[in-house]
Amino acid sequence: MDDELNVTYLTFGGHVEVDKYRYVYFVIMFTVYILILCSNSTIVYIIWIHHNLHEPMYIFIAALLLNSVLFSTAIYPKLLIDFLSEKQIISYSACLFQFHIFYSLGGSEFLLLAVMAYDRYVSICKPLQYATIMNKTTVNIFLVLAWLVPACQLAVPTALSATEKLCSFILKGVFCNNTVYKLQCLISRARLIRDMIILLNVALLPVLFILFTYTRIFIISYRSSREVRRKAAQTCLPHLIVLINFSCLCAYDVIIVGLESDFPKIVHLIMTLQIILYHPLFNPIMYGLKMKEIYKHLKRLFCPAKKN
Repeated sequence: MDDELNVTYLTFGGHVEVDKYRYVYFVIMFTVYILILCSNSTIVYIIWIHHNLHEPMYIFIAALLLNSVLFSTAIYPKLLIDFLSEKQIISYSACLFQFHIFYSLGGSEFLLLAVMAYDRYVSICKPLQYATIMNKTTVNIFLVLAWLVPACQLAVPTALSATEKLCSFILKGVFCNNTVYKLQCLISRARLIRDMIILLNVALLPVLFILFTYTRIFIISYRSSREVRRKAAQTCLPHLIVLINFSCLCAYDVIIVGLESDFPKIVHLIMTLQIILYHPLFNPIMYGLKMKEIYKHLKRLFCPAKKN
């Protein structure tokens, strides 16, 4: 619908009994958002202030957790406002901006995990060359590319979507993801091919690279000493668990457009919220508890009496 200023507004149609449970929704999601901000920021702060954690592996972990904070901040404030509003609406331009940020940071997640896999490969399989390969310049280049490449690639479909004619103004979701495409009157074959290429570049290729890299690590570790195997398991297992978790959630987000009508509304809401709720909380728990050096500093921060 268009108002006097000729601004197109969309209605979020994915909420379930929001009028009845708006305050319950708000308290739960606000609490989760604060937990996401605090948990991720705490570990980033620990990595920032402790010089012994200023190594590529921990810098990439900090970047991944910072990415989770940005990812959540792109969704939660608007979602919380909607819970307290009589109408859950958003302008089409703001929706496309949220769409762009959501998928850009999602792509950055995969690329950061790929960079972390490469870092572990060099550390375990080429330890004598590690300092030369993973120098400060290389780390900075990887970080810039991890955020820049998805943002630039997603800019194309976002810009083209802004010019598409809409045949519906009710978005079957609670935030702007790829269900935006369901609003458009026509999705051309060229657009589908272009989106598949972007998906290949920012998700599928990084995942294949990660799987190949960890396969090489495990093969070399298996042939090496027990200490090498222990180091590989300790540092690689958290990355693999995070990858599997995030990949499963992203797979659901990709296929939901085609299967949308087959899911009850409440199931669709729960699964959609998993993407923005479970994963940003899962990362700091996984890295905080499974990475020995980070866990040691966390204990000293919250249990100073036990400091050695």
